[in-house]
Amino acid sequence: MSNDRNIVITGFMGTGKTTVGQLVAAQLNREFIDTDAEIVRRTGRSIPSIFAQDGEATFRALEGRLCRFLGAHRGFVIATGGGMLVDEGNRRVMLASGLVVCLGASAEAIERRIGNTADDRPLLRKDWQALLERRLVAYAAIPHQIDTTDKTPVTVAEEIVALWQQFM
Repeated sequence: MSNDRNIVITGFMGTGKTTVGQLVAAQLNREFIDTDAEIVRRTGRSIPSIFAQDGEATFRALEGRLCRFLGAHRGFVIATGGGMLVDEGNRRVMLASGLVVCLGASAEAIERRIGNTADDRPLLRKDWQALLERRLVAYAAIPHQIDTTDKTPVTVAEEIVALWQQFM
């Protein structure tokens, strides 16, 4: 395996993808990309605006295009949006591009972490526990899993770096 392959961090909202991804990128001196932030940057629109004006299908199409773009490049640490790798095609692209790690957490930890962020997370306005339940099968299809419930972001980042060293 080449050491320039991507490290992809996915999982449900509130599991620590962005925070941990930034730490991993800093430890490995790699560029960090948060796919939600990248979609905002590329479209010049907020995610709530995309959902409200164009619908979830348009957002998922934007995610799919970005996924294929990132999967064709190397050397990134990527934190995906919570739904990006629920799509089987997107999941295959990222699995082929490098190490994919799914972060999980207890429902209580997720609820505590997401707090009052519904304005920034359109799907949080719905029943997030039912959404999590629907996504669990897709998340389980990812070979590397880390439960972040009782761990610091630094500890989780260290676990991912250790996995990466084994992966190479």
